[in-house]
Amino acid sequence: MKYAIVIPDGCADEPIPALGDRTPLEVAHLPAMDAVARAGQVGLARHTPESLPAGSEVANLSLLGYDPMTYFTGRAPLEAAAQGLKLGPHDWAVRCNLVTIIDQVMVDFTAGHISSEEARGLLASLEQSVSDPSLEFHGGVSYRNLLLVRGSAERPVPFSNETRTRAPHDLTDLSVVDDFPRGPGSGLLVDLMAESLGVFQDHPINRQRLAAGKSTATGVWLWGLGRTPALPSFAERFGARGVMITAVDLLRGIAALVGWPRIEVPGATGYLDTDYAAKGRAAVAALQDYDVVCVHIEAPDEASHEGRPDAKIEALEQIDRHIVAPLWSALQASGPHRMLISPDHPTPCRTKKHTHGMVPFAVAGTGVVCDAANSYDERAAAASARCFDPGWPLMDQFIVPK
Repeated sequence: MKYAIVIPDGCADEPIPALGDRTPLEVAHLPAMDAVARAGQVGLARHTPESLPAGSEVANLSLLGYDPMTYFTGRAPLEAAAQGLKLGPHDWAVRCNLVTIIDQVMVDFTAGHISSEEARGLLASLEQSVSDPSLEFHGGVSYRNLLLVRGSAERPVPFSNETRTRAPHDLTDLSVVDDFPRGPGSGLLVDLMAESLGVFQDHPINRQRLAAGKSTATGVWLWGLGRTPALPSFAERFGARGVMITAVDLLRGIAALVGWPRIEVPGATGYLDTDYAAKGRAAVAALQDYDVVCVHIEAPDEASHEGRPDAKIEALEQIDRHIVAPLWSALQASGPHRMLISPDHPTPCRTKKHTHGMVPFAVAGTGVVCDAANSYDERAAAASARCFDPGWPLMDQFIVPK
C-alpha cells in the first residue's frame, strides 16, 4: 500500500465577509482536492487540545498519529532535532525569533522575513555580548532560530513545565507588554531579550536593512521551550516507512524524531514564493522508495498571518494543481493506495493567528468507503458525521494494519 499525506498548513479558516461569507477553501478552485473528497470521505478532526498551544508543534504531532497530551514537550526541541542539535538530559531548547517590536507592539514577527545570513550575523553578536558558555544561539531559516541552554545535574537549567511563553505570531499588531515569559527561569529569558535590544539597535546589519527600506530586527523573542521528547518511530507505530518533504524546521524535526528521512527540495522556501511544482515532482518520485510520502506546505499559514485571503486562495490553488493533482494521479496508478489531505490547525485571516478548533480532512483510496461529499472544505466536512476529537487516532484509521 502506498500512502500520501498532504498538509496545507493553517488552511482551515472562517467565513470571510469579503468572500461572500465563504472560506478560502470554498472560494478556491480545487478540482483535485474535490476529486479526492468525492472519491472518499470528508470529516473533522481536532489536533490542538485546549490545554496545549494552538500551534503546528502540537497539531502536527497529532496529525501524524501521536497523542500530544503524551508526547508534546515544547516546540523548540522539535526544531533542534531538525538541525541535528543534540540535547542532553539536562538541556533545554528555546525558540528564538528575530522580531520587529515598535512602541511595545509586535509589528512583524519575522523582522521583514530577514535572511538566514543576516539572522546568523545578529545572533553571533548577541552570543558574543552575553558571553555565557551555557547559552548557544543557533541560526535556522530566516527569522526562525534557536537558543540552547545547557545544564547539568550540578547546575540545572531553571525552567520547568510551569514556565510560560507566548508565540510571537499570535501577537501580530498587538501589545506585548503582558506577554513576556513568566514562571520558573523566565528572568533569564527576559534578560536575554532585553540584552538583544541594545546589541541590535545600531548593528551594521540593521543599518543596511534600514538603508534598503527594509524592516529591522529590533530584538529576539524567546518562546516554545522544552526538552527532547521520546517518540516511538512511525515504523514501530504503524509498520510503514515514511519520508517528509517540507521547508520548515519544525516538520523536519518531527520527521527526524519519528525516524523519517527528509527530502530537501530546491526552491522550497516555507513561504508564499515556494516552488510548489518542485515539491509535487519530489513527492511523486518518492513514492517509488517509501510507503508514506508526507508533503507539508507552509504558504497558506503565512498568508493567514499576513491577513491576506487572496494570497491564501492562490496558495491553495497552487497546492491543488502542482501537488495534490500529480500525487493523486500517481497513487491511482501505483496499485493499492490512500491519500489524506488535512491542515494541522485553523489560522483565520481575520485574527492572523493559530486557533484551537476542528479542521477538515479528506481521505480516499483503497478500502475507503465513499461518502456523498462533493467538495473539500469546512462546510462539507461539518456536514459529515465523521469526527475525530481528539484527532490523533485518525492516523490509525488511515494506515491499514499489516
